[in-house]
Amino acid sequence: METLKLGFIGAGFIAKFQVRAMTQLNNAEIAGVYAKEWSDDFQKYALHHGVGECKVYNSIKELCNNCDAVAIYVPNYARIEVMEEIVDAVKAGAGLKGVICDKPLARTVAEAQRLVDLADEVHLNTSYHENQIHMKSIQNALIQLEPVQRTMGPIALARSSEEHSGPHEPWFWDPTRQGGGVLADMGCHSIAVSQYVLTPIGKPVSFLEPVSVSCDISLLKWGKPDFRKKLMDKMGVDYNKMPAEDFCTGVITFRNPDTGQIVKGQFSNSWMYDKLGLRLLMEGLGPGYTFEVNSLRSSLEVFIADEAAESVSNAEAALEKATATRGLMTIQPNEADLYGYVDETRDTARAFMNNKKALLDWEFGLEVTKMVQAGYMAAERKKTIDLTDPDVQKVLKNFQSLVAQGRGSEILFG
Repeated sequence: METLKLGFIGAGFIAKFQVRAMTQLNNAEIAGVYAKEWSDDFQKYALHHGVGECKVYNSIKELCNNCDAVAIYVPNYARIEVMEEIVDAVKAGAGLKGVICDKPLARTVAEAQRLVDLADEVHLNTSYHENQIHMKSIQNALIQLEPVQRTMGPIALARSSEEHSGPHEPWFWDPTRQGGGVLADMGCHSIAVSQYVLTPIGKPVSFLEPVSVSCDISLLKWGKPDFRKKLMDKMGVDYNKMPAEDFCTGVITFRNPDTGQIVKGQFSNSWMYDKLGLRLLMEGLGPGYTFEVNSLRSSLEVFIADEAAESVSNAEAALEKATATRGLMTIQPNEADLYGYVDETRDTARAFMNNKKALLDWEFGLEVTKMVQAGYMAAERKKTIDLTDPDVQKVLKNFQSLVAQGRGSEILFG
């Protein structure tokens, strides 16, 4: 079997999580890494996990010349600059088969369109890494329900949520660098998954037409004075002056262009879940059938008493975003596979080696970005946004939310 030699641009949390996923693959390996910081540490981590030789390169151009494809795992605010360097390398002769970008594709529709245009400029295949669509629980639910859907009709209501206690890095909390708050960070997951499971069997991922978006955003836990101080002390981000939302909820209405049927996707996300760790809840409701996914259901639990808790230094050894080291704890033995990281890279490697775009390409990421930004617009205007209105589409092209502008206090503090 041919192996895709991947180059990583970035060496932070998501890059290391991808290493854990790639230990379970036989069609991809890490050929090298370029990062402004932590590259040597990342190389040691990759070598320890046996996922490729992972040479450290001093430039993006040098990396592109020594791998089959590159993965952009840098913060949101740096992605266009990185992609421009990738394009320059391809124009100079780098023989890349494709490029990966982790979710969200960009902070605004304009940025997302710029990334799509750059990839098209040099005819690069693309992969949008939205891991939750690749979750085995989601994929197998749809496989099991396929005969029922063909008889009874497609799923009509999807509910998807992701919650945890808050991001790892300071830039995630900074709305101007991240592009917003929890809606930009995690709403993109839930919106994409809802659209995917609502899509009729056999249709492409962008088949459904988004019709409207309603959304509410709030600053709840991290708006309290003591938590603002905690955030400032730990992350250096001042939510007194430049807050972002820590809760969002909304509904996206889609239309089936073949039948005219209307279906709904509900999303709900927060940085307020102080419990076991990261929680994903997904449901699909159709006529006469349903499925439900809960990532905190596991066959493995451990209990750690108070007297033993000091021996446990890292709560996240149990579960991503876990906040406790004692008590009854849910353990997921294989988080990288549970969340879909293994299968998204397997799909990407298979596609790129056959000179194709992945299941989810950057055009899909662009459409998700549009729906996220429409969510911010709906929250600001306090009204449902009509996505079939040409004037709305025109405004969305250059829309930047008040939160992303650093003006979140105007709508979050009342």
